[in-house]
Amino acid sequence: MPAGLKLSMVSLGCPKNQVDSEVMLAQAAAAGYVVGADPAEADVIVVNTCAFIRPAQEESIDTILQLAKYKSEGSCQALVVTGCLAERYASDLLTEMPEIDAVVGTGRFCEITSVIDDVLQGKHQAYLGRYQPGTDGLLPLPRLLTTPGHFAYLKIAEGCDHRCSFCVIPSLRGPNTSRPIPELVAEARQLANVGVKELILVAQDTTSYGLDLYGRRALPDLLSALAQLEEIAWIRVLYLYPQGVDDRLIDVMANERRVCPYLDLPLQHSHPAILAAMRRPADTDRTLARLQEIRAAIPEVAIRTSLIVGFPGEDDEAFSHLTRFVQEVRFDHLGVFTYSPEESTEAASLPGQCPEALKKDRRRRLLRLQKAISAEILQGMVGKDTEVMLDRPAGAGRWVAHSRRQAPDVDGAVYVRGIRNGRPGEIHRVRVEKAGAYDLYASPI
Repeated sequence: MPAGLKLSMVSLGCPKNQVDSEVMLAQAAAAGYVVGADPAEADVIVVNTCAFIRPAQEESIDTILQLAKYKSEGSCQALVVTGCLAERYASDLLTEMPEIDAVVGTGRFCEITSVIDDVLQGKHQAYLGRYQPGTDGLLPLPRLLTTPGHFAYLKIAEGCDHRCSFCVIPSLRGPNTSRPIPELVAEARQLANVGVKELILVAQDTTSYGLDLYGRRALPDLLSALAQLEEIAWIRVLYLYPQGVDDRLIDVMANERRVCPYLDLPLQHSHPAILAAMRRPADTDRTLARLQEIRAAIPEVAIRTSLIVGFPGEDDEAFSHLTRFVQEVRFDHLGVFTYSPEESTEAASLPGQCPEALKKDRRRRLLRLQKAISAEILQGMVGKDTEVMLDRPAGAGRWVAHSRRQAPDVDGAVYVRGIRNGRPGEIHRVRVEKAGAYDLYASPI
């Protein structure tokens, strides 16, 4: 039945979700679907949703509604909703949005082709429950990449064992479940064979990798194994839980040339009382000391974090504490989110909920502070040399690139002029000529 049918995939949310979408695309292509179609011309539309916070849920619902029109105005015979929103609100989606033909939870996306077959045969239902790995491992290969061909995300684990009071992910994705090192090395080799030069490791908590499989934090072992792949130039790790950054991990990052000196540590806050209410480690002094140790061991390291403002109980003193913390640490990259009370989470019922206007004001103030810090850090790089990986041409010998200290599509960029006949994924040594608040401007040496 699928031969010649056109399939359109819309992927929302985080890179981990994007990897799931790439797996589904590859399975659909292998089954005979023509993937990558425009939604207006597609016979099948799959929306892989996010439900982490309320704005993500609203974006998912708006996207579904926008695409549902192609059931009457286009060629769509099947509208399938997958991902976290489907896992969280399966019955509500099917009841309140009759345009949806099937919902597929986070544990069943690997069955996407059989789900579509069911829909085309007139079956409309929810597919929930946990995926049972077969001989292909936890995450079947191959994938059909939706990132630019020179970098790709490598999903090293699923789920999370932490119980942060504001987060619904453990209830949607289950406990931390690591993929074996040989399976990940095999996938990395396959990605290298299709031209990938940078691997970006992702999971809900990458520092918990291996605890369930090997009884220890095995991220250093995985990085060492991946660093043996000569075709891979750079390896980057996102979503490191602060207390999981141990001496072994720091040592690998300091000594493995292919591992980028880049730490993404979502700290969420600095005030001990707020961290305790979040059910996060509340020893801020220890966090500060650890950050100093990391910078001493890896002098060129770039540290990124994400923070939540407006959490219940965040008074002026707690926010001032957070501001001073940001000033003291001087993060290279910083994301700031306003707290979103999520249904069924402990934090949603805590006293001291902050008004939305106050949350937005605090976010603006923190981002304004970070902009100045970032500008000062980048100004200090003017006149220095650095390596960049070319991302995309910008016309007349100009390229958008990123350095080892910048995650593509996440942080700022390096704008390089004077490179003719370059290719995405190429690594060039450049000299920084000018700095903005978040971006660098350079020329090749």
